[in-house]
This record gives sequence, structure tokens and C-alpha cells, in this order.
Amino acid sequence: MDDPLLLSRVQFAFTIAFHILFPSLTIGLAWFLVALEAAWLRTREEAWFRLYRFWARIFALAFGVGVVTGIVISFQFGTNWSGLVQTAGEVLGPLLGYEVLTAFFLEAGFLGVMLFGWNRVSPKVHFFATAMVALGTAISAFWILAANSWMQTPTGYVLEGGKILVADWWAVIFNPSFPYRFSHMLVAAFLATAFAVAGVAAWQLLAGRHVPTARRSLSLSLWMAAALAPLQVVLGDLHGLNTVEHQPIKIAAMEALWETQAEAPLLLFAWPDEAAERNRAEIAIPGAASLILGHDTDAVILGLKEVPADDRPPVAIVFFAFRIMVGAGVVMVVVALAGLWLRWRGRLHESDGLLRACVAASPLGFVAILAGWTVTEVGRQPWLVQDLARTADMVAPTLTAPAVWSSLGPFLVLYNLLLLAFLYYLYKLVQAGPDYEEPLPEALAAVGALTSWLPQPGRKERR
Repeated sequence: MDDPLLLSRVQFAFTIAFHILFPSLTIGLAWFLVALEAAWLRTREEAWFRLYRFWARIFALAFGVGVVTGIVISFQFGTNWSGLVQTAGEVLGPLLGYEVLTAFFLEAGFLGVMLFGWNRVSPKVHFFATAMVALGTAISAFWILAANSWMQTPTGYVLEGGKILVADWWAVIFNPSFPYRFSHMLVAAFLATAFAVAGVAAWQLLAGRHVPTARRSLSLSLWMAAALAPLQVVLGDLHGLNTVEHQPIKIAAMEALWETQAEAPLLLFAWPDEAAERNRAEIAIPGAASLILGHDTDAVILGLKEVPADDRPPVAIVFFAFRIMVGAGVVMVVVALAGLWLRWRGRLHESDGLLRACVAASPLGFVAILAGWTVTEVGRQPWLVQDLARTADMVAPTLTAPAVWSSLGPFLVLYNLLLLAFLYYLYKLVQAGPDYEEPLPEALAAVGALTSWLPQPGRKERR
């Protein structure tokens, strides 16, 4: 562990993997809060307000941790990856700057109103603030995914003096993989949040705690999961077709295919042997990979041997990470469909089996996100900017292993302590549940005038 390149990669991978969990949660929770506040304004039922306040506290906790862990990532570009800054800074710098100027300022500007604006602004203004915070999370994802997608499928550039310069900003931002990555990531965040909410609600119902609000949380979150889980399968398929076209070697690593072939098999399990350029202990479905990746059993799928060994990603990591992501996705689809079935049977809240499944599946969305990002980033190697900049050439030339350890070591300790603190306070918030003693906003009387044009539902409890 005295290689500054390897240590820098480990440090960036650790910090970005830790950080991404919190923006993923806040993206989904922000829009969930919009739905909760809209339901409160529409029905004027106190339970929706209590739920909003409960999840807003968890949102604030996750948002704070996300901000803290995100700041250090940007510093690594200058300290560890100065070669990337010099080579592609003209492209990546503005994209990341736009994220701060548009998304972060929008979130920060309205977050205070959202969290502390009750009794200070009207319901209409408060709902607008919640919507602006949610919009800010989506805009943030837009710019981050635009930058990352450009690194995967670079377009709209020219090369001058060893630097990558912008020739067409429209082509840079809306590069070939961006629409697929952006939609896939947003839905992943929403789906992970839906299962996290369902897991909390199911735990509360199993424990007999906060039953009225837990029933609503479970119902709404499983509606979200039922809509999003199948949608994510479709988006994943489209994303895969795009990757086949623009990054075929990544696909070859995902499927551990060494030879270019038609009727390529889908490997359910294998142990890739990179030294021997073959797989061991294969369990495969003949022709299934061609059918999935080319929508035709005769589709030709490129193999890893089409490029030199130095241009191939680490096959085993990509292969197994992809199967973890797909496996987590399959479980979430099954749980979501089971929720639909039990809802139709009128047993959504009474099935202990479903409730336990929701608790067990609550972290799977985040597992899938981490596994998916591992596939995306490791599968691009050895390139930091696909076919333009090698990772090994982008590390700071004067960087030493002790210098990297001086930051990596504290990160490993502090981040794990931060995670323990987050989980502790999250558990305390979940255990406490909604605050039924908290007074309703004084502006509640104005809600009737604000929502008088909406159809007013009856008071009957709905599943």
C-alpha cells in the first residue's frame, strides 16, 4: 500500500461511495415531502402534517451529513488528481460550478423556510419552499450526472496542446449516455427512498408504534415502489443498450465475455480468471446475453479480447457488482409486486410476512446504488475520461504515499464515526416517531382558501 495512485483511487472511491448514500436519500425524501405536504394541503388531515414533520427531520439529518461529506471530494481533484484538472478542467470545472450556483444555492436558500418557516410564511409559500428544495436536489443530480456521463461518453470537445477544450456545450452536457444515466439515477434514488420509508413504516407497525401514520407511510411508499421498480427495469435495459453502443468493453466485463460471439450466454455465476482469460465454474443460459443486450439471440457481443489486457477493466469486480445490483433490483420488484397483491386482497398492513420483507429490503436500494456506481466507475477503467485520459496519468505527479495516508487514515476513522452517529440519531428519530404534541401551524386556517379548488376527499381511511 505504498502506491500513491492506488491509495488515491481507494480514497476517492471510499469518500464518494460514502457520500452518495446521503444525496440519494435526500433526493428521494425531498420529493416524498412534496407529496406529503400536498396530501396535507389537499385533505387537511393532521396525520399528513405529522408525517411531513417526521420525515423532514430525517431529511435535515441526511442533508447535513451529505453536505459535510461532499465538501472534501472536491478538494481531492486538486490534491490527488491535478492531472485531471489540467487535462479536462475546462470541461468539468464549469459543470461542477453550475451545480453549486444553481442547485446548492437553491436548496440552501429554501431549506430554512422548509424546516423553520411554519407560522412564519403562508402554507402556499411553505409548499413552494419544499418544492424548490426538491427541485434543487434534481438539478444537483443533473449537473453531477452531466459531468460523470461526459467522462464516460465524451463529446463536444477538441484537443489542443494536451488539453480537452469545449467545442459545443450542448454536446458536452447532453452527451450520448447522459439521458440514460440521469433518469436511471433519479429513479434509483426514488426507489431507494421508497424502500427506506417502507422499512421504517413496517418496523413501526410490527412494533405497534405510531400505527396511524405508519400505515400511511407504508401505503404511499409501496405505491411508489410498485410504480418505480418496473420502470427501473425498463430504464436499466435502455441504459444497457446505450452502453453496448458506446462502451462495449464495459459490457464485456459486466458479462465476463472473453470472446466476441453471437448467441452469447448469460452467466448466472462464474469466477473470472483474468490471467488465463477465461471463466471458471460457469453457470450460464445460452443466448440470453445476446437477447438482453441486443434484443436478438443472434446479436454479436464484443469480448474482452478485442482490446489489449492493459485496456480492460478489472473483470471480477465489475462482474460481481453488476450481479449484486441486479439481484437487489429483482428483490425490490418482487416485494413491490407482493405489496400490490396484498393491497388488492385488503391485507397490506396486516401481513407480517410483507412487513418483515419490507424491513429486510429497506437497505437494498442503497446497496443497488453502490453496486451500480461500482460497475459504472470500475467498468470505465483504465480510463478516467473514456479513450482520452488514463487514470494512471491523471494522478498528481509529486504525490507520495505518506501524503495520501495522512488524509485517507483520518477519513476512514472520521467517516465511520460519522456513520455511527448518523445511524444512532436516525434510530432515535425513528423510534420517537411523529411528534403528536407539536402544535399545528397557525396558518392552518388559510389552507381551506388555498385548496378550495381541489376535490375534497372523505374522511374514510384508505389503504
